[in-house]
Amino acid sequence: MRTVKDLEARHKAILHATVRSYIETGEPISSRTVAKRLNHRLSAATIRNAMADLEDQGYLAQPHASAGRIPTGKAFQSYVQSLQVRRPLLSELDRLRHEFALAGSVEERVQKSSYLLQRMTGGLGIAAAFPTQEQTLDQIDLLALSDHRVLMVVVTQDQVVRNRIIHVGEPLSQEELNSIRNYLNWNFRGWSLPLVQQEVERRLSADSAAYGELLSKLRVLYDHGLLDVDFNPAVHIEGAPNLVDLQLTRERMRDILRALEEKKRILLLLDRFLQPEEGQVGIQVGLADDQLSLRELSLIGIAIRMPNGLAGKIAVLGPIRMDYERAISAVQQVGRALQSVS
Repeated sequence: MRTVKDLEARHKAILHATVRSYIETGEPISSRTVAKRLNHRLSAATIRNAMADLEDQGYLAQPHASAGRIPTGKAFQSYVQSLQVRRPLLSELDRLRHEFALAGSVEERVQKSSYLLQRMTGGLGIAAAFPTQEQTLDQIDLLALSDHRVLMVVVTQDQVVRNRIIHVGEPLSQEELNSIRNYLNWNFRGWSLPLVQQEVERRLSADSAAYGELLSKLRVLYDHGLLDVDFNPAVHIEGAPNLVDLQLTRERMRDILRALEEKKRILLLLDRFLQPEEGQVGIQVGLADDQLSLRELSLIGIAIRMPNGLAGKIAVLGPIRMDYERAISAVQQVGRALQSVS
């Protein structure tokens, strides 16, 4: 059986005209419709014969004997491989860079990218940031709250920010917290977080007689989870209501939304279906296999490396009949802008 690359130019033109028409209408496509799209360069009889060949090769399917034909996943893969997406204009990149520059942290920029993708494509925008294995401390801040609570803010040198509220058994003044913050930042800035934890624990495990007032207060915070920071991948999703337009049954839509609720499952989708080289757009048409509820969706994404060394993946999830040129262009633009803002 011939592969996508082996298709004759005429058959490929007919196939891709069929796919484009199906994306626009969602209805089985007739030879007459294809002839109109090709400006009648080929007769309807020639197109019918070619469509029959393409059906034999697994590119088209005919739901009913008297109906037109619909493209298969194999046809969509051929179509997306043929697309020539224009390079983004410098003005477009500058506009996106400006939007990212307004975000205060790397995580806010990653979250912004998911919003921009859904806004630019009408699909589901997905963005994930993957912290490096050895998080290096940049600074810690501590803020006294009501009811014996303390807000801990940890910033690493790749500009990832994590906040955590700690409940302590005794009141700590802001002045005491400032002293603890200064002690930690002065002694441990530039250390990896695992080493910070080891050294703080070692110092606190020394003879209690050696404790000063500051270390005794630090012990209170440490025993309540100071430095127990979650640095799992951050995943942001925007645009779930856009999927309502898929015109699926309520049960199918519920299955799709349930499948997308878990961030762990989103990460698995990105890892499984998007394995392109860094900076290269990856496209997966139909997320079937064990994710049957997602078989009518396609995923377009890119892996990036931001200036601070943080790895990320951004993607658009949409119906298999999505505007692929628009989605590919959006992913390229947002990816280039995101990884160029320091």
